[in-house]
Amino acid sequence: MKLTVLGCSGSMPGPNSPASSYLVEADGFRLVLDMGNGALGVLQRHAGLADIGAVLLSHLHADHCLDLCSLFVALRFGPDAGGPPIPVWGPIGTAERMANAYGIALEPGMTEAFDFHRFPDGAFKVGPFELRAEAVVHPVPAYAIRVEHDGRSVAYSGDTAPTPVLVDLASGADLFLCEASFRDGEDNPSGLHLTGRQAGEHAMAAGVGRLVVTHIPPWGHPAAAVAGASAAFGGPVTAAQSGLVLDV
Repeated sequence: MKLTVLGCSGSMPGPNSPASSYLVEADGFRLVLDMGNGALGVLQRHAGLADIGAVLLSHLHADHCLDLCSLFVALRFGPDAGGPPIPVWGPIGTAERMANAYGIALEPGMTEAFDFHRFPDGAFKVGPFELRAEAVVHPVPAYAIRVEHDGRSVAYSGDTAPTPVLVDLASGADLFLCEASFRDGEDNPSGLHLTGRQAGEHAMAAGVGRLVVTHIPPWGHPAAAVAGASAAFGGPVTAAQSGLVLDV
């Protein structure tokens, strides 16, 4: 698998990165994890928009889903209009949320461009990928996602507070893409996000091969997140950057 970080800025786009979005490719199939605001521009550097095989939305906060509206415009009115709908997987209510965000009627909503599915219980298959989505801890329904192909695996935390569910989902993953929104040592609100150290603790408990901390807001400190994660996890730790390409 090849993973390209399209956007990794937490909570909002920053000066150096769009909000959350990641492109996973294998066997010519392109899977997009999240489409935060600003991500569609970077995605066009790496793939034709009509060549996207599927989109998965970890949850429905704007910094993880809003550029699906822009993709809808491209697929309805751009030169690739009229193609088959792209499958979109997400929490319950995804189709309604996106139609409301774009300001169109719920029927037909965005179904002319997208084929919406709710995350199922257990494993499911999209293109060449084996997938699993598990509910994690966030103020809205939110999911961590595991992507497997040909014996290799990527785990993506989405947005979550500390939870053993994330350890289970990431268990043995070759690459763990984990949010580290909060700074260690600060009085952070509960039930929202992880710190760098907490990301490292989850990675250590899960026995992953490599940790990439992400979803750090523009006012955050990636080096501090890496340092905190490294203090708890014995494997390699790096910070996500827009444009970073990782072979898994």
